[in-house]
Amino acid sequence: MTVPYWVAGKPSTSPIRLDVRHPADDSLVATTSLASAEDIETAIAAAAAARAETATLPAHVRATALMHVSTRLAERGEELARLITAENGKPIRWARVEVSRAVSTFRWAAEEARRWSGELQRLDTDPGSSGRVAMVRRVARGPVLGITPFNFPLNLVAHKVAPAIAVGAPFVLKPAPATPLSALALGEILAETDLPAGSWSILPTTNEVAGQLVTDPRLPVVSFTGSVEIGWSIRDAVPRKQVVLELGGNAAAVICPDYTADADLAYAAARIATFAMYSAGQSCIAVQRVFVPRTHYAAFVDLLVAAVERLTVGAPGDDATEVGPLIDTAAARRVHQWVEEALDAGATVRTGNDRVGTAFAPTVLTDVPRTAKVHREEVFGPVVTVDPVDSVDEAFAAVNDSRFGLQTGVFTHDLGTAFRAHARLEVGAVIVGDVPSFRADQMPYGGVKDSGTGREGVRSAMHDLTDDRVLVLTGVEL
Repeated sequence: MTVPYWVAGKPSTSPIRLDVRHPADDSLVATTSLASAEDIETAIAAAAAARAETATLPAHVRATALMHVSTRLAERGEELARLITAENGKPIRWARVEVSRAVSTFRWAAEEARRWSGELQRLDTDPGSSGRVAMVRRVARGPVLGITPFNFPLNLVAHKVAPAIAVGAPFVLKPAPATPLSALALGEILAETDLPAGSWSILPTTNEVAGQLVTDPRLPVVSFTGSVEIGWSIRDAVPRKQVVLELGGNAAAVICPDYTADADLAYAAARIATFAMYSAGQSCIAVQRVFVPRTHYAAFVDLLVAAVERLTVGAPGDDATEVGPLIDTAAARRVHQWVEEALDAGATVRTGNDRVGTAFAPTVLTDVPRTAKVHREEVFGPVVTVDPVDSVDEAFAAVNDSRFGLQTGVFTHDLGTAFRAHARLEVGAVIVGDVPSFRADQMPYGGVKDSGTGREGVRSAMHDLTDDRVLVLTGVEL
């Protein structure tokens, strides 16, 4: 059976077969198909035609649809978690977390859809505007093209789809070719709602065909999560469109001098070990760089290595597994190559650096030159580097010495240090007392520099998908 894709709210298939295989053993998970040129045109035309109807949907209709999706995701939670594990290789424990986050993302969107009311501004602040008041609303810019990566095949889809529905924007979604099944399952749930059929489509396509979607003038908003190079090329290709980019990172964690008690170091080591290696490091905010006071550096490295070696590496479907495979063999080979390049430049392996097929052992590196790829670029694999520093200022400067700026974790008990981190670190978010990998789906999420532009987090994304529209009333008694 071929899993259908979704064109203007209706299932469809094409003769262009797309086999989805399990990253761990290359077994066939399911077969779907790449959207045909005719179906792509139908989807775009339907989104453009549904623009006015979707924009004027009552808030209760949008909210009801979003809450239905949230409820059904929860009801199908175990099924969807196992689907994520099968197509992505993510350990089942993390796949279940992803589903629960998607449930929350749609629930938040339902709540925001009911609150999306704009504001009133009195204009009689100057004599020439006496008796005037302005109502400022935000209205959808138009149909949204959402492009999502493989690493969170359900929740990153949710972060494109839910805000679009909440603001009344039609959308065309292009999921990652390696992991389309979670998005297509979401389509089954969307088909149960009363949303206008033309207001949504989910189309597996090649990345080459996606370029045609990007440049189509009927899709005035592009929301992309993925690689830096592709993201900026999209923005360069369509400078007059609204382009939201969630790109890469080489997230850092800073251990501050006040956080060097034995219990503090053990906690930080355990958190960093887990969130450097979870999802095989295939997260934009996985811990990649760690900066530690020189006085406690050796002790911390020992704690971190021990914590990493305690992680359970194994089959993704096993409840005990904490670290599974990378998405494919090419990704695992690249990570291994980058580690070997660092070793040739003088780095030291404290644990790990073994590859078998798509699996790469959780790896801790020290003595890594700042010019090495594993330090300067986004590894997107289970690798963490650890450097000694002599001051907080040196650590913050090292964090900022990066073309990325997504999130940073700062382990401190000192409120002044926390505020100084927030003021000085060139990132989208500073997480105090924990790893940079923390994300709550309602908070603004995004970065600066080569980490992108715009913000996810339901309300923030809704803002990016809309424009201000002002109504001025004259002769109003205030």
